[in-house]
Amino acid sequence: MNFPEDSDITPQKVNALKERIVRLGIDLSIIEEKFVKGGGKGGQKINKTSNAVQLSYPPLDLLVRCQRERKRSVNRFLALRELVDRIEMIVSPETSERLKEIERLRRKKRH
Repeated sequence: MNFPEDSDITPQKVNALKERIVRLGIDLSIIEEKFVKGGGKGGQKINKTSNAVQLSYPPLDLLVRCQRERKRSVNRFLALRELVDRIEMIVSPETSERLKEIERLRRKKRH
């Protein structure tokens, strides 16, 4: 898998994701990428084009599917960011921003 670099995503977000990938030691060549047809709301455009992205990371048996946007390049970036989030939650939970947010919400609901 090549790193998704596109003008639809700000360079700051791309650089932040690259830094996280390097810090976690993720090998992008292991990630398997598929473009599949979407479904749900959106009409013919969603049902006819393969703009949904499915990424799998075999070492941790993770699978991420993203169909949030109409553009394939944006979905590709969002899917990779979600995959990196999940890998970080498993590999390095002490640095995971997502786990910190989940814990913050738990504490808030408790009180």
